[in-house]
Amino acid sequence: MTAYVIAHATIKDQDKLSEYGAIAGPSIKAAGGELVTAAKVSDVLAGSHDHGRCVIIRFEDAQAARDWYGSDAYQSALPIREQAMDAVFVIVEAPPK
Repeated sequence: MTAYVIAHATIKDQDKLSEYGAIAGPSIKAAGGELVTAAKVSDVLAGSHDHGRCVIIRFEDAQAARDWYGSDAYQSALPIREQAMDAVFVIVEAPPK
């Protein structure tokens, strides 16, 4: 079942974000993932949402997403990510067709 990692983020340091992306991007590809979008939030339709950026990454399944997040390649980027942004990461599974 296809799974998506969805991150809601507030950017703190653009230079650190570029440094983080240089590590995170290849780690996603190496894990078989695909960046669907990384964009500014254009509208909040309901409720309160404090983050200005949304990132969506597609994986074959939830385990592949977990494996990517726990991989040495991605974990090496976490200290930089913490300097680059405040973020919430979740996994969402798409229902079978």
